[in-house]
Amino acid sequence: MPMNQQIVLDNRPTGEAVASNFKLVSSPTPALTDGQVLVRHHYLSLDPYMRGRMNDGKSYAAPQPLGEVMIGGTVGEVVESRHAKFVVGDQVVGMGGWQEYSVVNGNDVGALRKVGKVDATHIPLSAYLGAVGMPGVTAWYGLVKIIEPKAGETMVVSAATGAVGSAFGALAKARGCRVVGIAGGPDKCKYAVDELGFDDCIDYKQHPHVGSLAKALKVACPNGIDGYFENVGGMILDAVLLRMNAFGRITVCGMIAGYNGEPLPMTNPALILVSRLKVQGFIVSEHMEVWPEALKELGTLVASGKLRPRESVAQGIAAAPEAFLGLLKGKNFGKQLVKLV
Repeated sequence: MPMNQQIVLDNRPTGEAVASNFKLVSSPTPALTDGQVLVRHHYLSLDPYMRGRMNDGKSYAAPQPLGEVMIGGTVGEVVESRHAKFVVGDQVVGMGGWQEYSVVNGNDVGALRKVGKVDATHIPLSAYLGAVGMPGVTAWYGLVKIIEPKAGETMVVSAATGAVGSAFGALAKARGCRVVGIAGGPDKCKYAVDELGFDDCIDYKQHPHVGSLAKALKVACPNGIDGYFENVGGMILDAVLLRMNAFGRITVCGMIAGYNGEPLPMTNPALILVSRLKVQGFIVSEHMEVWPEALKELGTLVASGKLRPRESVAQGIAAAPEAFLGLLKGKNFGKQLVKLV
């Protein structure tokens, strides 16, 4: 059986996560039993939610256990199968974790999803970890089910050029909305407008204070903000609240500004009442019933060129920790992946 290189969580971070929290180990892949499938991963997905799992505090999901393979989405190919539903050569998406191979019980509902051969001719395999995967469905659910946009409304999204933000922009434009992004740096903002089709994008690095960012939002959103997709929190949320229209809707997906344990106080929480806002958090894995509908629309957007997501790709499993730490600091451009084959 092939040797399997893996990244495990060796110790929990105190404050900011560092490379020494992780450890590279090797072990042989186990022999399969009836119903199991051996998958060779081609790409590993790195996502901000993983930082929260590294902590030992209360959250919506159990902490990442110490000494075990880091959680993570993967896409790859079946190389051995003892399950009738899967054959060698099938391309599959799953949660194989930070490792080169995974053994999956094919009978577990949702453990593996096949990538259709027709789809694969129009959609890159890596896209099933981004625009046509969990991040894309996250954007879809927050927009369609929580914000419920109407044509002509103004939508704003933070971390606009990431995997979730870029999909949000395409989905909102498809519904006739004005879409404004918030991203870090002129290159990211140029990409949001020129390639992703955003109507405008604000470089938050040019606005270090709430008042400055709120003024920039007023210029970019002359009719106010009707819907906001939150990935960051902190000062950015404070600035957006100042520009929200009455009966606006805010969907909360991430608070990356506080993932290292920093407090995230809100300056003007009374605006939620004054503007009669709806603020709702969600976890996309709790809404599996919408995935087929969402993936169909997202796949069409990518295949037709209406959604052109960018990717940052690290090479090899050993590069995963540094790539992940870079993601938390915004060093990635688009979806952060690790190429394993």
